[in-house]
Amino acid sequence: MSESDHSGVRGANSQEATSVASGFMGIIEELEVEVPMRDGVILRGNLWRPDAPGSFPALLVRTPYGKAAAGHERYVRAGYAVMVQDTRGRYASDGEFVLFSEDETPDGRDGYDTIEWLAEQPWCDGKVGTFGASYGGWMQWEAAALAPPSLKAMVAYTIPTELTGVDWWGSFRPGRRIKWWLTTMAPDLRRRAGMSPPHTVAEARTIFEETELSLWLGLLPYQDLPRHMPEPLATYARNWLADPARPRWRFAEKHATITVPNLDFSGYFDHCNGSIDHLPGMQANAATALAREQSKLILGPYNHGGFGTRKFGDIDFGPAAQFDITDIIIRWFDHWLKGLDNGVDREPPLRYLVMGSGQWKSAETWPPPGAEPAEYFLHSDGQANPVSACGSLSRELPCDEPGDAYTFDPRDPTPTLWTVGLFTLPSDRRKLEYRDDILYYCTEPLTEEVEIAGHPQVVLYASSSAPDTDFFARLVDEDPEGIALEICYGMVRARHRNSWEQEELIEPGEAVEYRIELGATACRFQKGHRIRLEICSADFPNHDRNHNTGGDDLAEMEMQPADQTVHHSAAWPSRIILPRYND
Repeated sequence: MSESDHSGVRGANSQEATSVASGFMGIIEELEVEVPMRDGVILRGNLWRPDAPGSFPALLVRTPYGKAAAGHERYVRAGYAVMVQDTRGRYASDGEFVLFSEDETPDGRDGYDTIEWLAEQPWCDGKVGTFGASYGGWMQWEAAALAPPSLKAMVAYTIPTELTGVDWWGSFRPGRRIKWWLTTMAPDLRRRAGMSPPHTVAEARTIFEETELSLWLGLLPYQDLPRHMPEPLATYARNWLADPARPRWRFAEKHATITVPNLDFSGYFDHCNGSIDHLPGMQANAATALAREQSKLILGPYNHGGFGTRKFGDIDFGPAAQFDITDIIIRWFDHWLKGLDNGVDREPPLRYLVMGSGQWKSAETWPPPGAEPAEYFLHSDGQANPVSACGSLSRELPCDEPGDAYTFDPRDPTPTLWTVGLFTLPSDRRKLEYRDDILYYCTEPLTEEVEIAGHPQVVLYASSSAPDTDFFARLVDEDPEGIALEICYGMVRARHRNSWEQEELIEPGEAVEYRIELGATACRFQKGHRIRLEICSADFPNHDRNHNTGGDDLAEMEMQPADQTVHHSAAWPSRIILPRYND
């Protein structure tokens, strides 16, 4: 791992073209520009380009969320033509929509055709880049896998390498997924089908957040959800719920077909931070040396939509966390599309912010090499709740110690700490210290700083009265004079403890070993802070509740409480393994 880098991260109706003069360069705006696909389907996009002589590189954004009616002015001012296009079957574009949960979609071919169409326009110099987040990032990977010759670079960010990385360890994530289906994907499909409103995202979100949120999050069974959706979304959702753990995207295989470099942004608190896996995947398997050596990742304390933001609610990560993502993207394309020698190619593959330090560091890949695994063992006298009577974490092996028990009732699950937006966020765990279904294990106040980077792992020995249940592990930076900041978490569904594909129920009352990999993090625990590990059995509605019956949690309504026991003894040494960088 490198030394600290204090420099941080640098930064719909008319088809007639209209010229808008502003600043030193005017902008030509063309709305509903028609682009024919190879099968004759017409896709429509809005186009902005410099009102100046000559030709320019083109940038493409493809989205199923409704193309922008304005914006991207900074890219045009920087000398790019920018098209934002409705994807097939969405908003103004023709054709039938196919959701990305299906094994085969036309989006790769549509992206290829649009890239090559842009390159052939008289105002384009033949070089094209793509950018966009989340679903828009997925669109880019699909197109890049077909190697369009005019594509020179992309900025596909915050999209996991596999859909199952979103629905973690075989669990369904109802909060984010239900809202996305009903408020983001369904409205335009309802409009196109002539169904009753809501027909816009704004209308649907108002209804969901202000009137129906508790109705939808409490709906059971989840397999009934498609009955409330328009087609073809209903069919896609039904297929998804039939097997949420089945891999669909297979980007780890598609990396071998990618010829251009990618710039990715990801966040420790992003529900899509499986995007991190693109960097090592591209470094190992991309089709060209350029793509292998020049793909980059910028990683920090961000959620799905907050890249470059320093503050989330009351949690402030400091001035180092703040950056201008647009400036960074323009600089990326200035090098790869314009050939400017601005140093982009000499920057490290990975730059990441270490929480608690305010410092950016660099490494050759993720996770940063050189970590020494440090084991911290769980201890208690049989009581690890409330937090004022918590168990302990230490480097000493446990002896014969009684286990710690709690009851997990899926009808009263440990709640997720987030807002009505239903996006994962950094959270202050003190808000849940009133509950009796969370176990706490803490170090003594630290006498020296402890820095970690990578994926902590929890080895948990636990028993349950149920044939199937869940265990969640959370790593927390506890500031005695401030918040208890969740650093990362992971979970395991007992039936999937050994694999995604195979289900193995547990024997009630039997101690079972669970290995729980926590999410990506980088943190420096300061002197005087405590390292805290929390164990519980729910995170609802971020994850669906395990019904504790051993049945199909997506298809049934029956629920039953489970008596859980966490063991820590010489025979069952439960522990957390931290990827530590200093002693």
